[in-house]
Amino acid sequence: MNTQNKLHTALITGSTSGIGLELTRMLLVEGWQVIGLNRSLFPAEQGDIQNALRSGQLRLVQANLTNYESLRIALDQIKSETDSIDALFNNAGGSASELRYSDQGHEMHFELQTVVPYIIYKELYGLLLKGQLKTVVNTSTSAFNMLKRFDLNILERPTEFKKLFGPYATSKLGLSLWTHEAAADAAKTDGIRLLSVDPGGNNTLRGNKKSGLPFYIKPIMKLFFPHPSHGASLLYNGGFSSTRHEPGTFLIKNKAKSLRFKEHGAAVLNRVHEIYEQEFLHTVPVGSGHQKSN
Repeated sequence: MNTQNKLHTALITGSTSGIGLELTRMLLVEGWQVIGLNRSLFPAEQGDIQNALRSGQLRLVQANLTNYESLRIALDQIKSETDSIDALFNNAGGSASELRYSDQGHEMHFELQTVVPYIIYKELYGLLLKGQLKTVVNTSTSAFNMLKRFDLNILERPTEFKKLFGPYATSKLGLSLWTHEAAADAAKTDGIRLLSVDPGGNNTLRGNKKSGLPFYIKPIMKLFFPHPSHGASLLYNGGFSSTRHEPGTFLIKNKAKSLRFKEHGAAVLNRVHEIYEQEFLHTVPVGSGHQKSN
């Protein structure tokens, strides 16, 4: 890559639909190079996206984000093919319709929305250091303001399930808590800026996908929630608006909001870092010629 007049590069997870797809489209229009780290393919019927794939401005790296072997192969590929990353958008997620568990045995919301963003952040830290903007935006939610209590056991091992306001909200709170906890050191030491951003309510309903939303929210979403480009704009503005928010800030409508349960931030950060070091780093991709560590 020619390092003179180098274009900005963003990596976006969950970029093949909804808010992530609209954020991808927004950055492509602005001339960014975009890497989509996703489980699924980009939609074949969207000509602008397919043109960007053909031109190389948009790259797809496929992985099952909640399977550490698959994720590690994808991240190794990104690190081998990419000189630097200016912005990381940890956007993949969603509210499931029931309790499920990942290949590692973690509750799926916790895995995908709390742990995996940390793994991706840590693995791509070196590329962020080489970028110009050094910005990480983690997609969160204000739904966790409905939570009456929070601790590490509820986050990691939920004993009950509620759509949207149960493990989904708890895992997003966990994401915002470790973001807040890790931000000061990353900013002071390396100039990397971490933020968590609520993209607000958006009409992301898809007819072919089982929804984890409460039944009463679906018609409201369909009739009154804005297009996902609204949420994409909030994520983009959160990272790059002229308002310079403090590292670790949680944003709603591009305004800083106080996080509840901040006293649990250190415990959440310690736990996701423990999983990263003891589980992810001990996962050797299939075909590497080595056995998986115990």
